[in-house]
Amino acid sequence: MDEGTDARDVLENKLLPLRRGYVGVVNRSQKDIDGKKDIKAAMLAERKFFLSHPAYRHIADRMGTPHLQKVLNQQLTNHIRDTLPNFRNKLQGQLLSIEHEVEAYKNFKPEDPTRKTKALLQMVQQFAVDFEKRIEGSGDQVDTLELSGGAKINRIFHERFPFEIVKMEFNEKELRREISYAIKNIHGIRQSLDETLSMYEISFASLFACRTGLFTPDMAFEAIVKKQIVKLKGPSLKSVDLVMQELINTVKKCTKKLANFPRLCEETERIVANHIREREGKTKDQVLLLIDIQVSYINTNHEDFIGFAK
Repeated sequence: MDEGTDARDVLENKLLPLRRGYVGVVNRSQKDIDGKKDIKAAMLAERKFFLSHPAYRHIADRMGTPHLQKVLNQQLTNHIRDTLPNFRNKLQGQLLSIEHEVEAYKNFKPEDPTRKTKALLQMVQQFAVDFEKRIEGSGDQVDTLELSGGAKINRIFHERFPFEIVKMEFNEKELRREISYAIKNIHGIRQSLDETLSMYEISFASLFACRTGLFTPDMAFEAIVKKQIVKLKGPSLKSVDLVMQELINTVKKCTKKLANFPRLCEETERIVANHIREREGKTKDQVLLLIDIQVSYINTNHEDFIGFAK
């Protein structure tokens, strides 16, 4: 700190109050280190500084490295005293559990098939519980480095999928051209006659203040809309791929607890991953079916539709 300035308001806990206050210390400078000034001499110089400085002499008993050491020791003691009962109870519970397990092993027969089956079922059940927790978001091991499991799948649904849809580019000029061609192709050689009839229909509808449906010919409208709906297949299938990959990654993380049993670990991962991949094909079929259902019928009577009339 430069000469002529002091940290009195800070050390008195007035400027930025802290629950435990502040403890000022004087560290050795680089000059002191180069001059081989030892710790004892540095602490004596620190004590002299606080006792002689006009801004700090009234709080010198609460400043310095020895006082900081005392405060930290007291905090550690308080923490141990507060946490020791729960820690002791936890240890006693674990000890009791281990003692029961030891008693069970006294009559343990390694070749007993019932014990092998029981151990296998317990490990498989634990794998299922761990997998469910990682997907549901209540796992006992929280990853602080990246999203994983259910959180990542949630992000795929609510961020990645909408992003893929927005990323689809619609060329307005090309769309207008397609609409024009669709209308002309539908009318064919009867275009001029239909235009005349359409004018009469519009005039008639305006006269009686009623709606006759879409202004654009229905077939042209449906052809264009269906083409746009089909474009949803790409982002939808990509989202399925991402979710399936995350499920497989989650399986690999859950099987790490089976590392002491390499064969069981390998088989569990293989069986579950194969099941997920089998479901992947059916999931994609279901997604494509849902899109095909939307394509098969364009509901222009829905309230969200621009031409909807009550």
